[in-house]
Amino acid sequence: MENQNNQTVPVLEVRNVSKDFSGIYALKNIDLQIFPGQVHAIIGENGAGKSTLMKIASGVYTEYAGDVILDGVKVAFKNPKQAKEQGVVIIHQELNLIPYLSITENLFLGNELVNRMGLLDYPEMHKQAKELLKRLHFDINPHTRLNMLRVGQQQLVEIAKSLLLESRVMIMDEPTSAISDHEVALLFQIIKELKAKGVAIVYISHKLNELFEIADRFTVLRDGEKVGSGSMAGTSHDQLIQMMVGRSLADSFRKVVNIQSHEVLRVENLCFRNPGNENDFLVNNICFSLNKGEVLGICGLMGAGRTEVLEAIFGLYPKDVSGKIFIDGEEKQIRNVADAIDAGIALVPEDRKLQGLILNMNVAQNTSLASLAKISKFSFINKKEEEKISLNFVKKLNTQVSSPKMEVQKLSGGNQQKVVIAKWLATNPKVLLLDEPTRGIDIGAKTEIYRLINELAQQGMGIVVVSSELPEILSVSDSILVLSESRQTAKLSREEATEEIIMKAALREKE
Repeated sequence: MENQNNQTVPVLEVRNVSKDFSGIYALKNIDLQIFPGQVHAIIGENGAGKSTLMKIASGVYTEYAGDVILDGVKVAFKNPKQAKEQGVVIIHQELNLIPYLSITENLFLGNELVNRMGLLDYPEMHKQAKELLKRLHFDINPHTRLNMLRVGQQQLVEIAKSLLLESRVMIMDEPTSAISDHEVALLFQIIKELKAKGVAIVYISHKLNELFEIADRFTVLRDGEKVGSGSMAGTSHDQLIQMMVGRSLADSFRKVVNIQSHEVLRVENLCFRNPGNENDFLVNNICFSLNKGEVLGICGLMGAGRTEVLEAIFGLYPKDVSGKIFIDGEEKQIRNVADAIDAGIALVPEDRKLQGLILNMNVAQNTSLASLAKISKFSFINKKEEEKISLNFVKKLNTQVSSPKMEVQKLSGGNQQKVVIAKWLATNPKVLLLDEPTRGIDIGAKTEIYRLINELAQQGMGIVVVSSELPEILSVSDSILVLSESRQTAKLSREEATEEIIMKAALREKE
């Protein structure tokens, strides 16, 4: 089949590729052709084999059955560096960056520039880093240490790093999982520029709407097998979902409104001063109330203050936060996280692996982390009670685990997120704060999270959801708070909110 650049020869091809882990097949006899100047979407639920296939194509995994073909010649990359040298670059879903190095140092790590004396050319690297970040509309000093950035900002650095390399095949594994719609639009513009230069792009994403906007062709994997492929043109959203999950999800989530008249949370004049600059506010005079059974969505562009609002309420930075917080009409002094938990507030953080879980501990141990006092006596944990509580949430949330003793690091992203949610539900909160609750999880797991939010709201819990995805905010929320540059610019009801109205409010301070 001829591609849009009138080239019939694939730049990258995998033939009859299989891969197993300890006898369990992750891929079975996969064939795939990637053409220059096209975006090829790889689609499937978590565990379908998408990332495994791309790790084989980019030299991360070196042991597999079958062949990888580059420009018609069989290759066997020994490592990702060798793949990069031949023009195959991968942007990993799990960020592949060094937290204690600067943005510039991360961008040029392994590809450092040297001057005539053979010394590292920091001025030139800094200059190029600044130009590249400007291209991404990322206004930040390249000398900034990476661990000072939010997850979404780190993802922009990961994307920027790949753009420095002269790649012929660029593999993007969930590149938009933590960035806002505004940053997504910028990324798509860059992808179009790369396509025009003949770069082949392999694009993995759970966000089907963006695939219809950016992709030319698709391949669907399910349980390690190829179940469909073709042109995005003429293929429907529902057809892709049915190929992905083997069933229709059309009626799997329906929002039920059950807002009660009782106010469970009120926030007055919430301010969060930037710890690094006393004249700057990360959150500036935010006010809202939340009733029992209500889901409040918070949205805005990256840096608007969405995550910071949740962190301020949860007592993570008490010295820098001012304002009043009321639970059930009673003002609470939130001086630390323990005060927040005692008040009935729980926070599911944006970065589940760094902030939400201890990966080498098992499901039961992670589930009990925030409620150890309930199952401990004389500093000894009641292991039977711990396992009982964990098993209850495994069933309630439909977490796919062999047993509560299974290590969390062996679970898929969606199941890891369910463990984080279970950890906080075990504290019996009155208010649940969810920061990007569906980041990096597949459409089936997303639907289960949506259903859970709905069920918890029906039971009377007050829920605040932060999300970069406007369709998600519109789907799960009863009311919506829009932020721009640390201030609230709109408070909308479910009935009056549209993507256009929200975006206008999100950009208001920047106009």
